[in-house]
Amino acid sequence: MNEELNERISINPEICHGKPCIKSTRVPVQLILELLESGETIENILEMYPHITREDIFACIQFARRDLE
Repeated sequence: MNEELNERISINPEICHGKPCIKSTRVPVQLILELLESGETIENILEMYPHITREDIFACIQFARRDLE
């Protein structure tokens, strides 16, 4: 993971069964991607999860994109 992702995304076997999550939360990257895929806007996601930031959402997208490269 690059430095930006290290600051925003964590993988810990003790949290969410080791799935990648937004750091300091239990919000899986996969959930954010599924919400975006279903048509939720970033603004709606931020309202649903007020403890995450726009940059966290972009990091989730970047994390998924990185696996495609």
